[in-house]
Amino acid sequence: MAVTPATWSPSSWRGLPALHQPVWPDEEQLAAALVELRRLPPLVFAGEARRLRESLAEVSAGRAFLLQAGDCAESFHDPSAPTIREKLKILLQMAAVLTYGATLPVVKIGRIAGQFAKPRSSPTESVDGVDLPSFLGHMVNGESPTAEARTPDPQRMIQGYNQSASTLNLLRAFTKGGFADLMRVHEWNQEFVQSSLEGQRYERLAMSIERALRFMAACGIDLESEHILHEVDVWTSHEGLLLDYEEPLTRRDSLTGDWYDCSAHMLWIGERTRQPDGAHVEFFGGVHNPIGVKVGPTASPEDALELCERLNPARVPGRLTFIARMGADRVQELLPPLLLAVREAEHPVVWICDPMHANVVKTASGVKTRHFDAIMAEIEGFFTACRTAGVWPGGVHIEYTGEDVTECLGGSEAVVEEQLSHRYETLCDPRLNARQSLDLAFRLAELMQHP
Repeated sequence: MAVTPATWSPSSWRGLPALHQPVWPDEEQLAAALVELRRLPPLVFAGEARRLRESLAEVSAGRAFLLQAGDCAESFHDPSAPTIREKLKILLQMAAVLTYGATLPVVKIGRIAGQFAKPRSSPTESVDGVDLPSFLGHMVNGESPTAEARTPDPQRMIQGYNQSASTLNLLRAFTKGGFADLMRVHEWNQEFVQSSLEGQRYERLAMSIERALRFMAACGIDLESEHILHEVDVWTSHEGLLLDYEEPLTRRDSLTGDWYDCSAHMLWIGERTRQPDGAHVEFFGGVHNPIGVKVGPTASPEDALELCERLNPARVPGRLTFIARMGADRVQELLPPLLLAVREAEHPVVWICDPMHANVVKTASGVKTRHFDAIMAEIEGFFTACRTAGVWPGGVHIEYTGEDVTECLGGSEAVVEEQLSHRYETLCDPRLNARQSLDLAFRLAELMQHP
């Protein structure tokens, strides 16, 4: 597969405009951190990234659905096994609901094991009248409102690598060691979810799955030997924002000689850094991982086609995913021209919906939130636009947490504005809680069933 241009190298991005990069105050410390990152083993392997690309090719062909989900910004504060397990539980529950409800394979990709850097609209912010550098994610600086905490520290990239490695180890143990066994589908329901409407609905679905498995066993099928029932693939992804981190973790595959960014199975380019002549498109145009691109309200059909040519000139199915984030009120207006242009040019793009980022609002008291109804409205508008254009609505990209937070409004058991302060814990943007995530999965499954 020819992806990497002859003039490309892992450092060729350095000659181009690189937006939303930190200004490291100490060049020697940065150089030492980059040397250390080059010395460390890859976090993922090229063969795994190729397997994910093959699964995404099934999505682009309309034979599977992509669920990409996880935290807005991962934290250095709580890298514990229970925290990672609870996030995985929700992903497995949502995937079970979608697979059972829509009778389609679900490709599961977490926003996990690397989602530590965030672009911000301004390089500085005012806290109690004091101007400070903005918080850019734990891989760059700290969130405490002091000049010392907000100073970018390249050693944080090493800490981010180490936490990603431990998170990956736990994910592999959970998904391959019995925790993700379909026979344990009841055990994925969390205690604080079980009594909710969504939790009770999930319990009924779990009972149906168990009945189906017992029926298969009664028919003489040896369920113990069917490994697909006992383990799952959960791939990792993050926004490839911090190029100083991505470059040293980019390695040549010993089998093919191709370059892979070994920090994650899939990387995506954000809405703010997708300039075709910019550093991020240059860098990710040369690695062979599956690549996503966020496309928002300012994206034109010409932008979409140029990104296709820059990032997937060989038109390899599963290589490129467009993550549409238009807003609930504008998705049916803005998305169709992009869908039609890409379809007519016969680019094999996976189209998925990010219903989170263009639907952020502030309450009267200044709290940043999202409303569940707006999130669902954008998903519904995305499905309508795709079906009208004759394009497969390939998936969703959402931000959630396994904790019982109160950050997004609404849902079947609605969080109201007065409750936002009860457990508003996000480092950056508001996330769906476990009940809201399950509610979304059931509604999405219904949407998939009824074209």
